[in-house]
Amino acid sequence: MGGWLTTIVSRVCRREELTLVNMPEPVNNEQDGSDPEHEMLLADSVRLAMLMVLGNLNPAERIAFVLHDIFALSYSEIAPIIGRNEMAARQLASRACRRVQGAKATADSEEFRRQQELVDAFLSASRTGDFEKLLTVLDPDVVLRQDPAFPPVAAWPIVRGAETVAKGFAGRAQGARPVLINGSVGAVVAPRGRLLFVLEIKMAAGKITEIEMIAEQSRIRQLDLAEMKDEN
Repeated sequence: MGGWLTTIVSRVCRREELTLVNMPEPVNNEQDGSDPEHEMLLADSVRLAMLMVLGNLNPAERIAFVLHDIFALSYSEIAPIIGRNEMAARQLASRACRRVQGAKATADSEEFRRQQELVDAFLSASRTGDFEKLLTVLDPDVVLRQDPAFPPVAAWPIVRGAETVAKGFAGRAQGARPVLINGSVGAVVAPRGRLLFVLEIKMAAGKITEIEMIAEQSRIRQLDLAEMKDEN
């Protein structure tokens, strides 16, 4: 079933133009949302908006985004489907995700400030070993993906759950500092200026939902890293 589904999804995403049958009329915002008919129209409107956004992606970006962010396939699984290597699949999915989410955060945007505050709080709590503070910034279902090229902070390559991830990071962010990674706030660990690994951080609803440790230099070179401006 899984292989059949990814094949169908890939074929749909490869279409140059996505269409939606029976597009809904604009939703009346004066309704309070409690009406079942209104809820159905609202869902259709959201579906239409998502379709319009996906229509702005090229076919390879659509496939990578849908299979990774919606169907949770790994980049190694996506790569042969789109005929690219794993690194290219990652880049396509990341670029598509940024385009779906809108223009990348800028230093004067509210979203950027929220990202920076959350990453700063995470790094501070990690440095001081403040376990309870770490739990407040991590989503209960946070996922940590570790790079085998660097000694792990936990026993398994992929770790799930706020408590387990917090235990792995408590007291271990010495030398870490926030940076921009592909336009979003993340962190690098570079004691004495020697870059050891990058922390790509995904956030939603004021919580950290995913952390990926990247230590392999060939992967790091593919990232767009930029120093954060010091506002002090």
